[in-house]
Amino acid sequence: MSRPLRFIPKEGALVHVTCRTIQSRFLLRPSPALNQIVVGVLGRAQRLYQVACHDIVVMSNHWHGLFLVKDANQLARFMEFVNSNLAREVGRLVDWPDKVWARRYHSIVVSNEEMAQVERFRYLLSHGVKEGLVGRVTEWPGVHAIRELLEGKPLKGLWFDRTQEYAARIRGEDFDRLKYATEEILELSPLPCWEDLTPEQYREQVATQIEDIERAAAAELRKKGLQPLGVPAILKQRPHTRPAKTKKSPAPAFHAATKAMRQLLWTMYSEFVGKFRDAAEQWRTGDRTARFPVGSFPPGLPFVTADSPGPP
Repeated sequence: MSRPLRFIPKEGALVHVTCRTIQSRFLLRPSPALNQIVVGVLGRAQRLYQVACHDIVVMSNHWHGLFLVKDANQLARFMEFVNSNLAREVGRLVDWPDKVWARRYHSIVVSNEEMAQVERFRYLLSHGVKEGLVGRVTEWPGVHAIRELLEGKPLKGLWFDRTQEYAARIRGEDFDRLKYATEEILELSPLPCWEDLTPEQYREQVATQIEDIERAAAAELRKKGLQPLGVPAILKQRPHTRPAKTKKSPAPAFHAATKAMRQLLWTMYSEFVGKFRDAAEQWRTGDRTARFPVGSFPPGLPFVTADSPGPP
């Protein structure tokens, strides 16, 4: 089955991005070194491609992010940088010579409705406790934006310049692990629907969500007669291990709070696909006057922007 066309509305959009490791192996199992690397890569990518980050969470075999992007090209370039650099760093760290990601990242547009944005935000915040891994969200030992969101601080990580390290080894230089590392900061922005809140009000909203999430997770564990797995057990997991079972469920085309908004997004996407297919058919027949829709990736051609030159 072919992949759906990458689509971002013309005015830009909040997107929920997910990326899973190959065979769901625990290649992203938390560790201080990995946490530094992940935030460092994300921080540098944000600085290079100017993508706003609203939330981030990295589990042992997948990661989620909420990003605000202006178009599909900005998201693609950002994610190419993030996942290619993370793959090399993770492979180096856990001695994994094969590919790290199961497939290309998956992104879903989130509507501008407050209910839809808060629902996605809450979903990311709940990671760690909703699976019964830890009892409190802040106990998750991996990268999780909750601590910084509650304190109003940026996430700090390290970017390792492997080119300089390689040159140093060629010169026979003896250097420590941090010699060619620089600090990168991943700035966290308020959700678009809450951007008018003061920093104190925003932190209160986040704290309220966390209280609800932890209360619901604790009740679910009590009902099942279970206890959280706990941080020691999480850290004992071997990165090359595959879980006994991987949760798989169909992803929605869009995250929207109402049927009307969902239908509107579907209509916009359908029109976009229709224009793309018409242009692709013209192109296949040799008609070089075909115009692909703005915001698309024509096969073998540059990304189409509003300023892209027309056909010859």
